[in-house]
Amino acid sequence: MKLLELHINGFGKFHDRTIPFEDGINVIYGKNEAGKSTLHTFIRGMLFGIERGRGRASKNDLYTKYEPWENSGAYEGWLRLASGDTVYRIERRFRKENKTFRIINETLGREEEPTKALMDRLLCGLNETSYNNTISIGQLKSATEESMAGELKNYIANMNTTGNIALNITRASSFLRNKRRSLEANLVPDASREYTALLAEIRGLDLEVSSSRYENQLPAYQQLRRQIRETVETAQNEKDTLDHKLQDAKKLLADHHFSDRSSVTSCLEQCRSFYNHFNEASLRQPTKLHKAAVTLIFLLALYAAGSAVWLGLSDFDRFLPLCAGAGCISILFFSLAFLLSRRNRATRKSLLENKAALSELFQKYLDMSDVSEQTMECFENKMKEYLELCDMISQSENALKKSMEEINSLHQKQNGCSEMIENQQRTQWELEKKLEYLNQCKTRASALKRVLAENDRIREEIAAIDMAQETMTDLSSSIRNSFGLYLNQEASHLLAGITGGIYNSMSIDENLNVFLNTRTRLVPLEHVSSGTIDQVYLALRLAAAKLLSGDSGPLPLIFDDSFTQYDDERLRTAIKWLADSHDSQILLFTCHHRESQLLRANQIPFHLIEI
Repeated sequence: MKLLELHINGFGKFHDRTIPFEDGINVIYGKNEAGKSTLHTFIRGMLFGIERGRGRASKNDLYTKYEPWENSGAYEGWLRLASGDTVYRIERRFRKENKTFRIINETLGREEEPTKALMDRLLCGLNETSYNNTISIGQLKSATEESMAGELKNYIANMNTTGNIALNITRASSFLRNKRRSLEANLVPDASREYTALLAEIRGLDLEVSSSRYENQLPAYQQLRRQIRETVETAQNEKDTLDHKLQDAKKLLADHHFSDRSSVTSCLEQCRSFYNHFNEASLRQPTKLHKAAVTLIFLLALYAAGSAVWLGLSDFDRFLPLCAGAGCISILFFSLAFLLSRRNRATRKSLLENKAALSELFQKYLDMSDVSEQTMECFENKMKEYLELCDMISQSENALKKSMEEINSLHQKQNGCSEMIENQQRTQWELEKKLEYLNQCKTRASALKRVLAENDRIREEIAAIDMAQETMTDLSSSIRNSFGLYLNQEASHLLAGITGGIYNSMSIDENLNVFLNTRTRLVPLEHVSSGTIDQVYLALRLAAAKLLSGDSGPLPLIFDDSFTQYDDERLRTAIKWLADSHDSQILLFTCHHRESQLLRANQIPFHLIEI
């Protein structure tokens, strides 16, 4: 693969800028903040794309960092490259809301579908991570030799154990162990026991709530209570009506000075007695003949008395017997007249008294004062009405009593229904609570079921992690004995060229300790200078790039201020070696002039690009 030309419509500080590349060495010079990193990132973005982060990560990601400063709508560009004898143009538009990716085959004059297979062919199988760790070469940015050596060891560990710099067997093992501990921490060991107990409780609750005790009879009792209440209201209305009639009847009796049937009967019997006495007195009342007889007897008594007196005056002694007889007759007649007269007065008095009593009763109850048989019949009829009224009052009182008893009985039934309704409501409340608890239990059971499923999934993941660790351990030795051996040999060969033969061999032991081989001894990596460490780092990356590209041909090398740690002599040696040994394209980004000066001094052709 070879880069031919790029064009930036809008990317960071660049706008409408075209930069061509040539074979061999291309020196891209620019002062600090001139945009070298922007061009470097643009090339990577054209090859692999740039995705916008989410949430807080989007504030500092590459997408936001390199948004165009001018003409912000044009966040795009293209890159021309050659793969074998075919020239391709990669076009990308990075704007999230209008992102596009096209590949144009300029040799055949047609657009190709941008598949992963095509990109793998163009990039010789490199992904973005392997690109960043092989052909895109920066400097070791550690400040001290010791920390730089540690960073290089980690890089070697990646390559030596997996054959891919994108992986780190140590970090992977640590990650798997941490992941296993994390998964074990998420296990709920008591979930199975709790789930079994909960299922038993749910079955018991299901049986309990389905029993006849919790049968809902509340509507039936409520309907019965409504019916009883309606019956009570009807009976109460009838009772009130009867009570009003009873009170009216009692008031009517009271207005006529009656209290009950006995008082009416007593009044009737009294009136009949008066009437009988009145009739008897009427029958005994003296006639004119009787009165004349009384008068005659009285006159005879007077005549006898007068005769006795006259005889006594005439000759008392002579007419003494006659005088005595006449006196006795006179006394007898006077006594008889007195008795008859007294009897007549008593009869008249009785007649008047009974008539007056009858007149008073008739006037009181009939508003009539004459005493007659018709009036007496009216009085008796009236008293019969009062007696019937008393009978009606008595019947009404009995009916009222029965009505009260019925109402009391209905009230008792109503209270019984209310009590049953309260019991039903309490039972239904208990049922609701049990159903609510049952639902909670079922919810907990569902949650526990998910927990059990999650436990199974976690155990499967733990088993997979254990298998992965075992497999990774088994394979690491095999990889170390194959890929690691080739990497070690190739890196030693490249190191000899980079250092100008000062170091021509390096070795890496099973503990990832790096040693530089000299004629006298093995020098640990920590004992050499930072410049030498950087040379070892460059040799390893170039060896990795060569081994990973395989038979796909040489890949372009992109150096981004990679020789900062090199002194002039090391830089001269490295550049001459690169020019002689690497027959592919080299892009050398730098903020110094010494690379260009060394190339000119050694008459090494190069293409200078100033930005």
